[in-house]
Amino acid sequence: MKVIVVALLISSLLSLKTQAAPELLDSVSVIVDQGVVLESEIAELVTVVKRNAVLNNQTLPSDRVLRTQAIEKLIVDNLQMQIAERMGIQVSDPQLEQTIVNIAQGQNMDLAQLREQVAQEGGTYNTYREEIRRELILGEVRRANVRRRVYITEQEVSNLVKLINEQGDQQAEYNLGHILIEFPVEPTDADIDQAKARADKVLELLNKGSDFTKIATAASGGSRALEGGDMGWMNINSMPTLFAEAVKKKSKDDLIGPIRSGAGFHILKVKNLRGIEKVEIAEVSSRHILIKPSVILSDEKAEKMLKEFREQILAGEADFAVLAKEHSADPGSALKGGELGWADPNIYVPEFRDTLAKLEIDEISAPVRSQHGWHIMQLIDKRVGDATEKRKEDKAYQLLFQRKFAEESDVWLREMRANAYIEVLAQQGE
Repeated sequence: MKVIVVALLISSLLSLKTQAAPELLDSVSVIVDQGVVLESEIAELVTVVKRNAVLNNQTLPSDRVLRTQAIEKLIVDNLQMQIAERMGIQVSDPQLEQTIVNIAQGQNMDLAQLREQVAQEGGTYNTYREEIRRELILGEVRRANVRRRVYITEQEVSNLVKLINEQGDQQAEYNLGHILIEFPVEPTDADIDQAKARADKVLELLNKGSDFTKIATAASGGSRALEGGDMGWMNINSMPTLFAEAVKKKSKDDLIGPIRSGAGFHILKVKNLRGIEKVEIAEVSSRHILIKPSVILSDEKAEKMLKEFREQILAGEADFAVLAKEHSADPGSALKGGELGWADPNIYVPEFRDTLAKLEIDEISAPVRSQHGWHIMQLIDKRVGDATEKRKEDKAYQLLFQRKFAEESDVWLREMRANAYIEVLAQQGE
């Protein structure tokens, strides 16, 4: 009997010891200024990249290289999220849900079908949802910090309009692959020589038939490394100036480089080409009043405020332009009484565009929620025709902005990374 009691006591003590020493499920892998990157975040990103590679039939480098690239992306994202927190940038649940609905509609699916697709690809909807929120915040941080670094002169716009007119309507678009062999912000001659030697070696491997996507994922220091260096489709006038000069008269599958810039040596691949056909353009003239929810103004109160404005305007008790000047949170149009001028409606966010499409001339919409906040809008007029000189100028400005924004984004990210305190901690067992 005494033996049984002792055995039970030992069993209980062992059980308590086991409960008192739980297995370590997560750990800090990188210290990033005032934040950290967790081991679980690295593992999750690597898993996502591998899953996407299988879905897209892509080959990947070794796990060690993939981990290094994942850490670098998470460091840059973490620094931007810290900036977002200091700036007070947030994405509300209604804004997030509307964005996800728009993503689903863009893929000809409803929300239930999108959820099912996420599950089939091995993810969870909650993780997907928070990743979209994160991407929206990162995009807003970049816009807020890079936009003020972009300066475009009237002469630049005029020169590009002239070039567009010379090129005619069949302007080439390129789907580019990109590999950046980078060197430090203030490189020595030795740093430059080493980077050039690596770039030449990469180009040699590519010319011998090595997989571009795999090498980009393994070796590129560019922001699209984890996407295999895919830069997507770009008009020649919207891509970085250095690239635009290099791709002229190039054919599909051509390799270009190494091209030196302030960031390092670039290698490009023309993955595909396509032309742009001339289309008839339907334009709208409209005006709006934007109210942005905030800490002191709830979503419900913002909507209610716009309902009251609409009722006052319809009753003849208030003037749309006066209310826009006094209350609209869109500084660009508020001073003009909310007027947005003539524009292709496709430049607007989907909720705004779709609401305008349903309005009759002079009709005022009910409050509509978009990623920017709550709007009421009025359709002033419509017209259909070829692009006017004004639209060519707008197009030229947008192309220049896209080019310079992309260039300045890369510079800003590199500066932010170079000025940050980063400490990569050793993994357990190393």
